[in-house]
Amino acid sequence: MSSSDSRAAGACTGWDNSECRGTPYCPPRCPRFETKTGVSLLVRPSESDDLDSLVRMYDGFDQYSRSLGLPPNGESRIESWLERLMSAGWNLVAFDGGRAVGHVAVVPTESAEGKWKFIVFVHQEYQNEGVGSELLKQLVAYADERDGDELALEVSTGNERAITVYKNVGFEVIERGFSELSMALELRQPLTRRVRRPPAERD
Repeated sequence: MSSSDSRAAGACTGWDNSECRGTPYCPPRCPRFETKTGVSLLVRPSESDDLDSLVRMYDGFDQYSRSLGLPPNGESRIESWLERLMSAGWNLVAFDGGRAVGHVAVVPTESAEGKWKFIVFVHQEYQNEGVGSELLKQLVAYADERDGDELALEVSTGNERAITVYKNVGFEVIERGFSELSMALELRQPLTRRVRRPPAERD
């Protein structure tokens, strides 16, 4: 079975969010998402039981999906790294069925309250499917709910695909280094309002 076949077999089918206008009980952004090829994913805050699934995801990364030395190599080092991320801040995970395929980890900066740094990774089998962009929109929605002011990250200058995704969401380059860029996004309307719209009201 090919990777695309196995993804489709494990995915929920029949999702149609086009008429959904949300409820007062919905998360900051609808957790349901379809990739460009129609695979149904669920994005939600991480739980303690997600650690094993995330370790498996990161242990399966190829060399081209790693950035700035992350994720670390080896299951034990990955697990220790994830435990630090989960204890220091908050996390969002994208699932295809029971399989973790994308992850955002957010930690507060030491410089100012309401300003957070984050990392985002998508398994190589799910790249170029809009998963990274959706994770960033989920990140903005959840950060806005938590009264955040700014999101920031570092990205390798050679990772042109990721830089384009960040810029499309609204991130701006604030500092250029030899091998990495520092980028930031101010959390303000209309962006925060737009990412929190229910599916039926999106552009």
